[in-house]
Amino acid sequence: MQHNAFSKFLKLKSAGEKIAVLTAYDATFAHLLTEAGADALLVGDSLGMVLQGAPDTLAVRLSDVAYHVRCVRSGAPDAVIIGDMPFGTFQISPERAFANAVKLMAAGASIIKIEGGLTMAPTVRFLTERGIPVCAHVGLLPQWVRAQGGYKVQGRGDTATAVREDALSMEQAGAVTMVLEMIPAVLAAELSTHLQPPTIGIGSGRDCDGQVLVLHDMLGLSAGARKRFVKNFMADAESVQDALIAYVQAVKNGDFPAAENAF
Repeated sequence: MQHNAFSKFLKLKSAGEKIAVLTAYDATFAHLLTEAGADALLVGDSLGMVLQGAPDTLAVRLSDVAYHVRCVRSGAPDAVIIGDMPFGTFQISPERAFANAVKLMAAGASIIKIEGGLTMAPTVRFLTERGIPVCAHVGLLPQWVRAQGGYKVQGRGDTATAVREDALSMEQAGAVTMVLEMIPAVLAAELSTHLQPPTIGIGSGRDCDGQVLVLHDMLGLSAGARKRFVKNFMADAESVQDALIAYVQAVKNGDFPAAENAF
């Protein structure tokens, strides 16, 4: 499953076909998403906010993610499933990160996702050298939101160099794919062109190799003001399944994200 996941993403990138990803947390939606044509399902630590009602992702436990990975795997036996490593489960040491990543793989994850750039490169290398496929996550880092000063665009002006270094270090460490969150569209396009690992954008423009959104956001279910990079696909849909299909098609044909969804 792990090798198939990487091969699938590389094949889509080389063919110029966008990769459509959505978060999933249960068997029912996992099945619906695969029926709609999603290329991968992300069991994100976003579950802390959309399922548990927390203000951020920091309190999510490894057991929480493992539970939801098992649920998603039950509903989508053949899907590429990306399991998020929660805050505090991978920063202590590469060995601790490996032990925790193994638990998510055993629960059914195809790939595990780690936030952080240059500082996390040794850990990512340790995992990939031991058979754990890693999805890197650079740019805005929700787990680092307090250190980054809030949910703000990363990589503008002089800070673009740091984002480039983060992305390159993840590629060199062996990451098989990479989430680019809330970085300028021009920078995301540059990275997507030069990096071998397929890039999955969220708030980073249409030139990434793929896109991901939180399921609840794209169904218009999230509380508060709509984020700029989100589109409510339920607004023009007659059913949830129609909205999921519309999202996948919009990613595939390049209609989403539009210019107003980028920075």
